[in-house]
Amino acid sequence: MLGFVARSSNLSQLTKATTQTVPLGVKAAGAPVSVVREKVIAPAGPQQLTSSSLAASLPTKTIRATFSLTAPSQVRFAHTDIPVPDFADYRRKDVMASDADSRESSGKRQSFSYLIVGSGAVGGAYAAKTLVTDFVSSMSASADVLAMARIEVKLADIPEGKNVTFKWRGKPLFIRHRTGAEIEAEQSVDVGSLRDPQHDSERAQKPEWLVLLGVCTHLGCVPIANAGDFGGYYCPCHGSHYDASGRIRKGPAPLNLEIPVHTFVDESTLVVG
Repeated sequence: MLGFVARSSNLSQLTKATTQTVPLGVKAAGAPVSVVREKVIAPAGPQQLTSSSLAASLPTKTIRATFSLTAPSQVRFAHTDIPVPDFADYRRKDVMASDADSRESSGKRQSFSYLIVGSGAVGGAYAAKTLVTDFVSSMSASADVLAMARIEVKLADIPEGKNVTFKWRGKPLFIRHRTGAEIEAEQSVDVGSLRDPQHDSERAQKPEWLVLLGVCTHLGCVPIANAGDFGGYYCPCHGSHYDASGRIRKGPAPLNLEIPVHTFVDESTLVVG
């Protein structure tokens, strides 16, 4: 008959077992066999300690030991040997003492704080200004484009009755040296009959010199000089006719040819731009 007595898992270390053997009255089928059992030395089980015994076995009193029937034994180390940093070198002498009145030095400390904040604000504003300036400058025109922003033309090289084409800001620039007959014919045109009414005197600073952008106002084509029904400019792409003043007279173009900003420096020098 075998009897077994056990406790809960929390008290498994205290488990005890008992056995009893009872003869059944049955003869053995063979001769008895002797069994030699070797002696096995098993390691001793964990020693049960209480809170007091655990604390007594610890090397120092700064370590805490706990014991419970429903929880495993614990030993926690306090780590009190970690050094605490000393910030005395960075503290103000006026407030280091625990009994010092900080109101006596508040004015001096506030002035220093305002000075540091103000200096940082000035530096930050200067850095922001530099950043914005560099960013805006990066979007400005390059040196070669700026060089073409203005063009100087020697008028003495353009004979009377001829139109000369220059390149200005990537666009064709027409400069026409008009004859007396062309000037008289353009100034006598009835402005009321024009699609884009403009008198010739409004388009030419000097009657003999006409400065135009050679870009058709219809779809941006380049007109041909000294051509068309009115002897001025003709756009072969869609059939727009301009007179010798650059005004639209026939065709699909809605506006006159554009007059760029220009200045006559002297009698023989023209600056456009």
